[in-house]
Amino acid sequence: MSQDHIRYDILAQDALRGVIRKVLSEVATTGHLPGDHHFFITFLTGAPGVRISQHLKTKYPEQMTIVVQHQFWDLKVTESLFEIGLSFSDTPEKLVIPFNAIRGFYDPAVNFELEFDVSTLEDEDEEGAEITAYPLTPVERTEDKGGDAPDDGGDKPGGGSVVSLDAFRKKN
Repeated sequence: MSQDHIRYDILAQDALRGVIRKVLSEVATTGHLPGDHHFFITFLTGAPGVRISQHLKTKYPEQMTIVVQHQFWDLKVTESLFEIGLSFSDTPEKLVIPFNAIRGFYDPAVNFELEFDVSTLEDEDEEGAEITAYPLTPVERTEDKGGDAPDDGGDKPGGGSVVSLDAFRKKN
């Protein structure tokens, strides 16, 4: 198989991150989430450009999942990142999250999920990316009133299958 000089894996990740960017931009414009939509967003806390308080960084040294639902403020979206105000145990916090730091996006209202294999500083040079977007069966997620969700790193529920781009390329 020949080498992918176009880097379809990177292009696909950028396109799927564009979905998140568009959704968050619409929420920022209207100031609220439509219907029952709400989002679980998991990101790497140590990724370049992520800005969170030292308290949150200590509590979540590798990754963190936030819930964007009822209590958020000052949502601002740019081409490369979003800023949001959330409350954690009654403490207001401002978070700055680059889209490239996002590992997962989930909207349980419609069972829509995106997963990204985000490279860390150590494995930036490695090739391959896993991108998934598939419907899931409804699951119950525990939400903390403060805006963050438990970060158990467990398996994703549901009946969809995950296909990495590398595995897909090997078939074709």
